[in-house]
Amino acid sequence: MTFIKRIGIFLLTNLLVMFAISIVVSLLDLKMDGMWGLLVLCAMFGMGGSLISLFISKSMAKWSYKIQLIKPGVSKAKAAYLLTTIEAMARDRGMKTPEIGIYNSPDANAFATGPSQNNALIAFSSGLIDRLSEEELAAVAGHELSHITGGDMVTMTLLMGVVNTFVMFFARIVTFAIDNALRDNRGGGLGYLGYFLVVNVLQNVLMLLAYIPISAYSRAREYRADAGAARFTGAVPMINALKQISAAYYPDKRTDSYAMAKINNRRKVSLFATHPSIEARIARLQELM
Repeated sequence: MTFIKRIGIFLLTNLLVMFAISIVVSLLDLKMDGMWGLLVLCAMFGMGGSLISLFISKSMAKWSYKIQLIKPGVSKAKAAYLLTTIEAMARDRGMKTPEIGIYNSPDANAFATGPSQNNALIAFSSGLIDRLSEEELAAVAGHELSHITGGDMVTMTLLMGVVNTFVMFFARIVTFAIDNALRDNRGGGLGYLGYFLVVNVLQNVLMLLAYIPISAYSRAREYRADAGAARFTGAVPMINALKQISAAYYPDKRTDSYAMAKINNRRKVSLFATHPSIEARIARLQELM
């Protein structure tokens, strides 16, 4: 069912964008051959780049965070507990156990990544493992596993790919229209440098606007993952885990693509926030009790 919903979101997004394209084509009276060629080119870069990022996400996370994988027979009690707990959760969901690792950071955080449900990684910070009890760690593990079983990484990749494609596309179409409007019998237009600058400004503006619905989806998936954790362990351990995570917040200077995937992101609550506030998440969990 989750797969069907994910494909539905993807198709609906494409249909809406294609409808918007048809309006732009009719308004600007542009040649279809050139339009579709540009669209295909933008899709190669936009969607292709997102898919490549997804397929290498696990390897890149291991490399950039220097993640140490937890192996059977590990001597540290909490690490061993995480391994057996996540194995049990994965069996319950009928999926392959994700790789489990620890990265060194004082920030109490965790994230999941990987190209598919059966090829995923859950990473926990050392600060999180030191701070949380075993019951609270189990809740965080359930949260991250819910991201994996819900296909959140794949869905976000599809959405980002579509957004990248059409941000590139519309930026160039609008710039082309501006360039034509500035031309006359003596030439004129934006020129090469002007064209380059206008395209880049438009791409940044359009991406900023596109980030509003993407952030809204990201906030919704955090609520769903919290509810998924509550189904594994009950709402109370997840509430306590969020309180501990909030209390142990440490401003991490790292601003890579995994920030959106982490269980805690202290950006100011706004249209562009990828995470709801801890208080809002706790209130939502209390409704499940």
